[in-house]
Amino acid sequence: MNQVLAVAIGGALGALSRYWVVGFVSRILERNFPYGTLIVNIVGSFLIGICYLLIVEKLDVSTEWHAVLMVGFIGAFTTFSTFSLETLVLIQEGRLSTAMIYIASSVVVCILAVAAGIWLTKQFF
Repeated sequence: MNQVLAVAIGGALGALSRYWVVGFVSRILERNFPYGTLIVNIVGSFLIGICYLLIVEKLDVSTEWHAVLMVGFIGAFTTFSTFSLETLVLIQEGRLSTAMIYIASSVVVCILAVAAGIWLTKQFF
């Protein structure tokens, strides 16, 4: 299986899993807080930690499995997990100021990008 197909399969399964988890959580918990998304982000971050240690550092796993699980499934389940892993690696490398800049800029700039996207789209539609 090539890596592109592996990412596509993992991505489809990850996206469907996010849809199901968020939907399930939304049915059983209050809707005044995005519990489903929070749970997906926590679970995805936990899973990427496991996969990183096993796939990247400990086991001799094919690049297809890395593509299916980490890039495809977890990447589509939640991109927050990748952000969390990259931040942790920066901290572990002793690059604390870089990690803090990454955290602050990711949160602030991404929120501003959403606002800009909404504003720009409203101008045309």
